[in-house]
Amino acid sequence: MNTATASGAFGASSFYQLGELRQTLRDLGAREVHELRMLRAWLSGAPLDQGPKRQQAEHALPKALREAMPQLGAALAKLASVKSEHPSEDGSARLLVSLADGQTVESVLLPRDGVCVSSQLGCAVGCVFCMTGKEGLLRQLGSAEIVAQVVLARQKRPVKKVVFMGMGEPAHNMANVLEAIELLGTLGGIGHKNLVFSTVGDTRVFDALPGGIVKPALALSLHTTRADLRPELLPRAPRLTPDELVELGEDYARKTGYPIQYQWTLIEGINDTPEELDGIVRLLKGKYAIMNMIPYNTVDALPYQRPSWDKAAAIARELHSRGVLTKLRNSAGQDVDGGCGQLRARVSKIEFRAGRGGV
Repeated sequence: MNTATASGAFGASSFYQLGELRQTLRDLGAREVHELRMLRAWLSGAPLDQGPKRQQAEHALPKALREAMPQLGAALAKLASVKSEHPSEDGSARLLVSLADGQTVESVLLPRDGVCVSSQLGCAVGCVFCMTGKEGLLRQLGSAEIVAQVVLARQKRPVKKVVFMGMGEPAHNMANVLEAIELLGTLGGIGHKNLVFSTVGDTRVFDALPGGIVKPALALSLHTTRADLRPELLPRAPRLTPDELVELGEDYARKTGYPIQYQWTLIEGINDTPEELDGIVRLLKGKYAIMNMIPYNTVDALPYQRPSWDKAAAIARELHSRGVLTKLRNSAGQDVDGGCGQLRARVSKIEFRAGRGGV
């Protein structure tokens, strides 16, 4: 393939999938050693041609690949670029990320070398307290778009942990998320337990994740111990009771050796009652589990309220004293529209009012 033909293989709409990227490298003459070298450079946030000045002949890049490097780098950069950045006092930073097609998703640079990435544009689960699902599911993110958010983060700060807790339900985009996880856990150099797959409890997760080359840690959205309340809070989540969800989680924890991280968005007057605390103790005491309790981030457009920090802290202390390892966490970036989906919704609304259309 000549350079002109090869360079046409990566226009503005290419590379949504890692397989497309790999195929383009091969079409440009890359052998396996070249492909691995370039993928490692990209994953580290370094220039694609990074490498030792003196190379053995078999490591030298093919001419077509060298000549296509500028176009290749530009196409990869378009996968995920910063549209706006919103630093927070807690050390995190919310990024509104532009994709190659002009759509936007959110990523969050977390304190202590972490990044939270999105796996979908929108979400089909429709959790009543979450802004992401208000538009429904617009499209899936390709595996390369997911990885590109990590690359973007690494260009700003070190990344040693990736959590799939941004926009979307990762289980509804399983193939792309697992492909991204495998690359990040191998060539990306991120420890497997530091790749955290978050889900509302899609049963396919418990079959798919244990069989992968990279077995990520698992975070399960619990939010209530009441079987009657769960469908109200998560209307399109799988019809698992909290008891069934914890049973599946415990089995996964024992298979992988990682504790399950149970996510609990604490909402004033909804799931902060003594009845719920008793339910948490009943379900999680003695389990290989961590309860991550996150006070709700109040959204003007939604009717839910955030409990006081003192009340949340008292709840966490009580659970801990009753045998449930509990960590009270703030949603990163509380002072910059911290709830996932809020930043995108706010910017979209501003652009619409300005007459430029939505994103």
